[in-house]
Amino acid sequence: MSKTWFITGTSRGFGRNWTKAALSRGDNVAAAARDVTTLKDLAEEFGDAILPIELDITDRTAAVAAVNRAHTHFGDLDVVVNNAGYGHFGYLEEITEAEARAQIETNVFGALWVTQAAIPLMRAQGHGHIVQISSIGGVAGFPGLGIYNASKWALEGFSEALAHEVAPFGVRVTLIEPGGYATDWSTASAFRSDADPVYRGMREAVAARRAGHRPLDPDATTSAVFAVVDADEPPLRLLLSGAAYDMAQDVYAQRLKSWSEWESTSRSADHV
Repeated sequence: MSKTWFITGTSRGFGRNWTKAALSRGDNVAAAARDVTTLKDLAEEFGDAILPIELDITDRTAAVAAVNRAHTHFGDLDVVVNNAGYGHFGYLEEITEAEARAQIETNVFGALWVTQAAIPLMRAQGHGHIVQISSIGGVAGFPGLGIYNASKWALEGFSEALAHEVAPFGVRVTLIEPGGYATDWSTASAFRSDADPVYRGMREAVAARRAGHRPLDPDATTSAVFAVVDADEPPLRLLLSGAAYDMAQDVYAQRLKSWSEWESTSRSADHV
């Protein structure tokens, strides 16, 4: 059966890819974007199956109105994908207060507002799937991406709690954690703090490690995303790409090793 989606950040990147793929398989999509003129070609191709909605997700009132409009228009809401967001590059010492607040406003609060709007509608339906687009940066921290990591770890935290809260109502939650894909996440969509020369050596070392990396094709993610939203029992987390899977394995192995090594110290805090 066809599904009705609400997807944010549909003007480019993953959001646009998944919007077009969902429409191509016969689903309906409420496509939210800051600039809906970028969706003109999809509207011409797919007609009434797409509902372009202009939206700044940091505006809570607008986010609630957009989700309700999509539900009223299509009469149902099966999948909500919180994809809108951006990466902020900068070492923690370099990041201004305004930059930090802007990153959290978009990547955390924007997703929260859309999620809050969707919950009562899905609860009333007795079904629904909230898909949060996190990152391998929501699993591991990387130098020069600290405030971005913070935003994705916050998304991961509230979404895991949410999964427990809404499960009794038939609503599912999945965090998708992509690795490096050829979207404009690190280019046109990214923001960068003014560079402090003290971090020049570290920045150059990071750039050198990334120099040989070839970003993956975003189109390759479509079948995995469909597998998740079509599953009767979708996972809470899905690592997207082999590199992301391998990195997460290494990160958790290191954490388990460290926790084990310090187990006696941890247990010593049980009693005076």
